[in-house]
Formats: sequence, structure tokens, C-alpha cells
Amino acid sequence: MAAESMQDIKRRIKSVTSTERITNSMKLVSAGKLRKAKAIFEKTNENSHFITQTISELFNSGEDVPKEFLAGAREVKTTAYIVITSSRGLCGGFNTNVLKRAQAEINAGEGKPIILTIGQKSKDYFSKRGYEIVGEYLEAPEAITFLEAKAVISPLLEMYERGEVDKIQLIYTSFKSAMEQVVVSNTMLPFSIEENIDENAISHQVDYEPSPEVVFNYLIPKYVEIMIYSAVVESATCEHAARRMAMENATDNAREMLGNLNLTYNRARQTAITNEIIEIVAGSEAQH
Repeated sequence: MAAESMQDIKRRIKSVTSTERITNSMKLVSAGKLRKAKAIFEKTNENSHFITQTISELFNSGEDVPKEFLAGAREVKTTAYIVITSSRGLCGGFNTNVLKRAQAEINAGEGKPIILTIGQKSKDYFSKRGYEIVGEYLEAPEAITFLEAKAVISPLLEMYERGEVDKIQLIYTSFKSAMEQVVVSNTMLPFSIEENIDENAISHQVDYEPSPEVVFNYLIPKYVEIMIYSAVVESATCEHAARRMAMENATDNAREMLGNLNLTYNRARQTAITNEIIEIVAGSEAQH
């Protein structure tokens, strides 16, 4: 019985050791990908922030923004939700947190919901629940290019311009640090004009050529394309950070389990040795 127990413990030690090696390797891989993704994110974020900030100030500089792009201009009958997750698992609560937030937004949202999914996990989630999916991107998020992001969002922008969609909501994970990522929800369209802006932000009157309508009809799609591209890059950075943390925790748990198993095995072995000694002594005494 003791021998069988010791054999079981040895098998568990072997299994947990194999698991610990795998999770540790995955942690190291994720750490390397995180460094690369973070560098891309920081560069992208710096450039996109400058562009979006400039466009935002331009939007707030006057009353020339076409009404169809302004909040309150039309009744919200259909809301499009762009939900960004990963295409793989083993990243802790990364996907679950995004999907929970998206579901809460849909439940409390206006009009009929339609979904544009970025990542296999969001595609699977909303497909199983019968939501209408109007677009998808299933490749690795960190590999997306600006042209691919544009191709993903362009059909949705066309639906908005035709009046088939009245609101576009973006839900993704924002990168705070390698230890902290937060799910956020931003309204991409319609655009809300800020009532109290810094008077120094726009120090001159803006002249639009050939006309305000033409300029804004060009700028607003570009603004949305930059936002979606930046969000996908940022979400990919968060995914690698979450996976690195999940694998680190799994590795620590495996090592703790190995320590407990080795202690149990040593105790079982000592018990077996003690029982053998007792049997030898008892047999020797019986002969006398």
C-alpha cells in the first residue's frame, strides 16, 4: 500500500514538474513579446495621441462639424459595438473582463446591438449568443497594420453614413502598466463637442478649403481609423502582460505544489523505512 502511494506521488511530481517547465517557458516567451508590443504601443500611442488631439481641437473649434456626426443629431436605433479580445487563452481574466464589460454595455445600451469582433474569443462569445456580427478580425492583434485596421472599420463607417448604424462604441483593454490593465468603453461616433475647452487650444480662426463639410467628411473617418488601430495595438500589449502574469502565477503555484509533494514523498519513504525496521526487529525478537 505504501509502495503504491509512493508511486502515485512520484507520478504526480513528474507531471507537475513538466507543467512547471511549460508555464515557465510560456512566461519567458510572453515577457519577450510584451517588451516588443510595449515598444510598438508607446510609439503608436505618442503619434496617435498627437493626431487625435489635434483633430479633437479642430472639431471643438467651431460649429462646422456636419450634424450627422454630432451626438443628439439623430435617434439611436442601432448601436455597433467593437469588442477587442485575444484569439488565444491562458491570459487570466483578460478576455473575461472585456466580454463582461461588453455584455453590460449591450444590456444597458440604446437600440439594436450589432457586433464587430476583433479576436477569436469575442467572435466565439457573441456567435454562441446569437448576436448579429457585421465584421471580424481573427489574426494576432499585435500583427495588425493600419491598412488592416482601416479595412476592418470601413464597412461600419459606411453603415453609419448611410444611417444603418447610429452609434459606434469601442470596448477594449487599456494599458496602465505591466501589472495593471483596465477595460474601457469609448464612444467613437457620434462625436461629442466639449462645451468648456481651453481657449488657448485654438488660437486662430480656422478656414476650411474647399468647404467645412468636405474637410470633416475626410477627417472623421481618419480619426476613427486611428482610434481603432491604436486600441488594437494597446489591447495586444495588455494581452501579453496578462499572459505573462498568468504564467508567472501558474509557475509559482506549480513550484509550491512540487515542494508539498516532495515533502509528502519523503515522509512516506521514511514511514516505509521505519515499518521495515520494525518488522525486522519484531522478527528477531520472535526468534529469541
